[in-house]
Amino acid sequence: MIVPVGTPVADPFDAVISLTRAAPVLPSGVGVLAVDGRSGAGKSELATAVAAHLDATVVRLDHLYPGWDGLEAGVDRLVEWILRPLRAGDPVRWRRYDWLRERFGRWRDLQPTPLVIVEGVGAGARRCAPFLSALVWVEAPRDVRRRRALERDGDTYAPHWNRWAAQEDHYIALDQPAARADLIITS
Repeated sequence: MIVPVGTPVADPFDAVISLTRAAPVLPSGVGVLAVDGRSGAGKSELATAVAAHLDATVVRLDHLYPGWDGLEAGVDRLVEWILRPLRAGDPVRWRRYDWLRERFGRWRDLQPTPLVIVEGVGAGARRCAPFLSALVWVEAPRDVRRRRALERDGDTYAPHWNRWAAQEDHYIALDQPAARADLIITS
């Protein structure tokens, strides 16, 4: 279901559920839903709700970015640590970034469910596309996104907002994830 920007969706949650159920699975038998959008758009909330409804595993790019300048590197880790092994049916191992200590922690095993949701800025990157069953783009006005992000992360995020937004701008200009999305949700 492709919904152009500005087209109202009666129930975004139901639209995402329908899209996910109809999406193909990877050769390994796992479906992968990417939920992408700018910071504060509502990706995490949507991914969490869909995962609870469909008993899915959620992988958050916030756990893979190596710091405030790491959007691209986080996408690389998503592909190498999560998506490529999922597609091949291989064991999935990943490391969570510790934002306070500014380093990655121990290796963890991911036990995939029949649906894995990858959520975060960059989840719909072009290099992720061969590993995805469906892509949802979530957007919201800049002032709404900024308010949500600062309410969520407080003073920790405030000094990095513009720096992170510049990385988002670069990623979106190059990869155009909204143009390739199967569904666009405005929150």
